Amino acid sequence: MSDEEYSATVLGSHWFSGPPQPQEAVPDRVEGSVMRFGPGVTAAMPAPFPVVVPVVVPPRRRGAGLRRYTLAAVVLAAVLAYLGWQRFGPGIEVRDVAVTTDPAGPACDAAADVVAVVGTNGRPGTLTYRWVRSDGTTSEALTERVPRGQREARLHLLWTFHGTGSYQAKAELQLLSPGQRTAAVNFTYRCNP
Repeated sequence: MSDEEYSATVLGSHWFSGPPQPQEAVPDRVEGSVMRFGPGVTAAMPAPFPVVVPVVVPPRRRGAGLRRYTLAAVVLAAVLAYLGWQRFGPGIEVRDVAVTTDPAGPACDAAADVVAVVGTNGRPGTLTYRWVRSDGTTSEALTERVPRGQREARLHLLWTFHGTGSYQAKAELQLLSPGQRTAAVNFTYRCNP
């Protein structure tokens, strides 16, 4: 359309002329055997009255939400209880204590390796102990950390001897905690020139 054919009054005249008069329907275009009429798709017209669609909510069973999570809650509680028992449950317990060394005793100017074997319940914990020797020497309080699952702790005393002659020796382990126990071993140091 060119500018000379344009007229604002002609285009806007339908606003002033009133309702359109019925005319014979003529197709806009023909595509093969399909004929199309009218200006195209028009906007949907609102309903002349409000449409109310009822929403039906199924009745909720009591406790249905809780039952859904019951198994997960029980499993979680069991795992937390087990971990708490492992961490804060009963501590290490001593079942038995035995002290040994080479019955022949140490050689001349050598050390005797005295070994205390402490049997436990396999729980983690700390053993506190001291060695008392028959020559009047007492060690300070010593500790041994026992990890989880270890059912036996080996505690060593190296007692060095010098000189000639013989000496009746006794090494005693005093377990201070957990619980108090003692165990000892006797042996002889001999060194003859």
